[in-house]
Amino acid sequence: MSALSDRINMLSESETLAMTRKSRELKAQGFDVINLSIGEPDFNTPDYVKDAAKKAIDDNYSFYTPVSGYQDLRETICMKFKRDNGLDFTPDQIVVSTGAKQSIANVVLSLVNPGEEVLIPAPYWVSYREIIKLAEGKPVFINTSVDSDFKITAEQLEKSITPKSKLMIFSSPCNPSGSVYTIEELKSLADVLAKHPNIYIVSDEIYEKINFSGKHASIGKIDSLKERTITVNGISKGYAMTGWRLGYIGAPKFIAQACDKLQGQFTSATCSISQRAAITALSVESEVTLKMRDEFLKRRDLVIKMLREIPGFKVNVPQGAFYVFPDISYYFGKSNGNITIKNAGDLANYLLTDAYVALVPGEAFGDPRCIRFSYATSKELLIESINRIKKSLEKLS
Repeated sequence: MSALSDRINMLSESETLAMTRKSRELKAQGFDVINLSIGEPDFNTPDYVKDAAKKAIDDNYSFYTPVSGYQDLRETICMKFKRDNGLDFTPDQIVVSTGAKQSIANVVLSLVNPGEEVLIPAPYWVSYREIIKLAEGKPVFINTSVDSDFKITAEQLEKSITPKSKLMIFSSPCNPSGSVYTIEELKSLADVLAKHPNIYIVSDEIYEKINFSGKHASIGKIDSLKERTITVNGISKGYAMTGWRLGYIGAPKFIAQACDKLQGQFTSATCSISQRAAITALSVESEVTLKMRDEFLKRRDLVIKMLREIPGFKVNVPQGAFYVFPDISYYFGKSNGNITIKNAGDLANYLLTDAYVALVPGEAFGDPRCIRFSYATSKELLIESINRIKKSLEKLS
């Protein structure tokens, strides 16, 4: 009998973090590994945000805060939702958490009962599936492909809904595909969801600021879904503040109260200094975030150009985030004599040990035909890594 609970035994390790761990282990052994597996901007937190944090320390913001966050931070988040997304919230509808990951876990654990179904367009962020498993819910995956720009249709959504459907969760811009839903596409999905009033929607918008297609569209702005949508966001990606660990939701009041209740038993509030810094980050539309977005766009174009020069890579043009998710199934069944590539996991491990480039296999995100590249690193490292990959793949036949 295992000493560990069934709950922890059935939980999978994050494949993204696992690949990052493997690359660190190889680096520690002296190998020159380029890590394209982790989703983290390589920029520093803007100076004006750091200055706000230093001032908060000097001003003695070092005591417990309300579980859902400081009142003035929640007011700032309401302002941000209105300014950027056209969403109307009051502070009692906002819950600030230790990262958007905790925000999502709070919502799922507050809404999903054992056996209830959660609709997830695939590919999807790795933790959605595991959080739903923790809630004893049943993930229902809606599959897409590179040919559909990794976006679901209204018809696919309708076919996936059953009397047990409780929640739909998706990200736009999407991790891992970088796909961005237009307002017209969201309206077509909303037309389906409007016919099923018992289904709630979690809209993960953490990559909102890294959007190359124009103005970001929030599904929560659509009238028929306003009272059923939980919008998730945070400061990690758009403001280069991953280590500050602050995410938040805007939600119907009863859901916000439930998340506050749950969080009060797990972590209470997130770091007081991070909260004060977040007020400054969210209060202004900074040129710093726009410059980061523009740099990511240049890197995206570079990576797509180079990947399209590799035989067998099928690549779309993602409109947001900082990932490319090519279909690499062309290489399945190929071998270099010592290893045969049966799936994306095999290819990722081969490239890690042969090219010393860390990527994340598509199995982690619900699409075993693909592999995820993060281009949140310098152009020089991107060029070097893709050249290495090309040489390694030439050894397969």
